[in-house]
Amino acid sequence: MTTRTVIHIFHDDDDSIGLGSRVPQRMFEVAHERGVEIEVFCFGPAQRRLSDAGDGAATFNRQIDELVAAGVHVGACVNAARADGVEDALRDRGLVLRVARDEFLRFAVEGATVLTF
Repeated sequence: MTTRTVIHIFHDDDDSIGLGSRVPQRMFEVAHERGVEIEVFCFGPAQRRLSDAGDGAATFNRQIDELVAAGVHVGACVNAARADGVEDALRDRGLVLRVARDEFLRFAVEGATVLTF
């Protein structure tokens, strides 16, 4: 049986976005052998950093892109992306955009463990 762990990156300070995007990379290294599926969901202030080119955000965005390239499901809120005018840019990077309300309910229904940064 596979279990799901969701890393929810919400806060936009450099420590939260840096660790929030690094921890799932490290977890992903051993997740398969332990029967765990890793997923990342960016929302709120952290989601806005996905379109930021500042110093702390550069590392965050590189790590997010590495997660996507490794095959990790990385999501963000479609409504927030649309409001910020970055929906196409985030989709082009491989992020899965869905309504945050629905994603949070899905995490609960699936019994996922959610860790928030």
